[in-house]
Amino acid sequence: MRCPLCRTLLVRKIDQDFFDCPTCTALVKDASFYIETARELAVYEGHNNDVEDPGYQNFTSPITNYILECFGTNAKGLDFGCGTGPVITKILRDNGYDNIHLYDPFFHPDHELLEESYDFIFACEVVEHFAQPREEYQQLLDKLPPGGRLLIMTHPYDGKIPFPKWYYRRDPTHIFIHRKPTFVYIAELFNVELEYQGKRLTVLRK
Repeated sequence: MRCPLCRTLLVRKIDQDFFDCPTCTALVKDASFYIETARELAVYEGHNNDVEDPGYQNFTSPITNYILECFGTNAKGLDFGCGTGPVITKILRDNGYDNIHLYDPFFHPDHELLEESYDFIFACEVVEHFAQPREEYQQLLDKLPPGGRLLIMTHPYDGKIPFPKWYYRRDPTHIFIHRKPTFVYIAELFNVELEYQGKRLTVLRK
C-alpha cells in the first residue's frame, strides 16, 4: 500500500491497523481494515450534533471566529462535510453570512456545489475521513481564488498518548490521521501558505 497523500510505499506500522508514513508523517489506515459504507453511515447518524448546543458551538468556534475576523458577510463559503448538524453555518448565518452552502456526501450530496468557487471552505472533523487526501485536498484548493482560505479542524496526533490507546484512532471511520508536519507537507505540495496552525485548527491560504 502507498500513502494516499505522498505516494510513499508504506512499510512500517504504528499498530495493527495503521501505517506510519515516513515522508508526510500521516498515520494511514490499512485499506483492508476500512469499514463498509453502510456501517460508516450508521456511525455518522449516531453523532449527536445539535446546532443549538452551546458545547458544540464552542467546540467549533475556532473556525467560526476565524471566518468572522477575516471575511465580510458578503463572502461566499462552503461547509464541506457538514454532516447532520451544520453548526458553523448556523452561527455564520445568524451573523449575516447568507452565502454559505452545505455539502456532505451522505447528507447534502449536491455535487454541483463542487463545481463552484468560494472565498473560503471549511471542513470540521472531515479530513481524517479522506481515503484519497491528495485528490480531495486538490479539489478543495482548486475551488479557492488567490487569498482564499481552507480552514480545517481535526486532531493531529502528537505522540503524548500511545497511538493504540488514543481516542481518535479508535473511531472506525478515521482512516487518515494527520500530524502537524503533515500540514507542512500539504502546504508545500500544493504551493499554498500555512497561515495558521493551532491545537486543532489549521488554515491554508491560497
